[in-house]
Amino acid sequence: MTSIPISDGSGVLDRYTHFALPDSGQRTVDVWCPPDYDKSPDARYPVLYMHDGQNLFDPALAYGGVDWGIDEAILRLIHESDLPGAIIVGIWNSGEGRWLDYMPQQPAQLPTVQATFADWGRANSALIRSDSYLKFLMEELKLFIDATYRTLPDQPHTLVMGSSMGGLISLYALEQYPHVFGGAGCLSTHWPAGGDPLVDFMGAHLPPPGSHKLYFDYGTTTLDALYEPFQQRMDARLAAAGYARGVNWVTRKFEGAQHNEAAWRARVDLPLAFLLGEHS
Repeated sequence: MTSIPISDGSGVLDRYTHFALPDSGQRTVDVWCPPDYDKSPDARYPVLYMHDGQNLFDPALAYGGVDWGIDEAILRLIHESDLPGAIIVGIWNSGEGRWLDYMPQQPAQLPTVQATFADWGRANSALIRSDSYLKFLMEELKLFIDATYRTLPDQPHTLVMGSSMGGLISLYALEQYPHVFGGAGCLSTHWPAGGDPLVDFMGAHLPPPGSHKLYFDYGTTTLDALYEPFQQRMDARLAAAGYARGVNWVTRKFEGAQHNEAAWRARVDLPLAFLLGEHS
């Protein structure tokens, strides 16, 4: 483990490089704690697991040279509200294998979903390994985090978030492990990866709304311009399942927003406030 002080004083980042997934090799995981973590030895924190971890904290590592600024966003929430902050666990993606990790595996076996793969240059659904990726999160990573850090390990305080394909795997994680995750943030969810059949599968497997919170959003330009009709379809599924908009479900549209880290950085405060706010 390497501890990396963040230059603006917004905490210390612990970087672990020893995790090994059986079908995708070594994986780096970053863990960020609020600056007062060491000053409050009795305090425990919610945990937010985030995909594409190399894009979260350091612009030198982030795709396109812009990071999410997730540490600054958490600090704004702490300073502007009574929220206690959170521990952020950023799981780095596997580069060329990212799609295999993040494409929901069970709906990917449907012929109607597979029909969309060629449009995105994805030919072999048999290689998809998102079930294995989530098993790693559950059976190794979460156990390690809860044993190493002062977490609130229960379901209401265990959250997951990502963008694009990371949005898909976040929703899939909550659906596969509803007893573990209390909320999911899905920014610019890449529904076209499986089209309407993917939306319908995910919508049919939503957990009951009483103890879960779901955040979705999308922009209107670049790749995000494709998303609105799919998200509207999912919104109808959420309403039919009993989710209440503005209570345990939020969908937001951002006019002019693009599909990139700069756009997600600009609005990440919103899903954070919703997911970390008062739990139902």
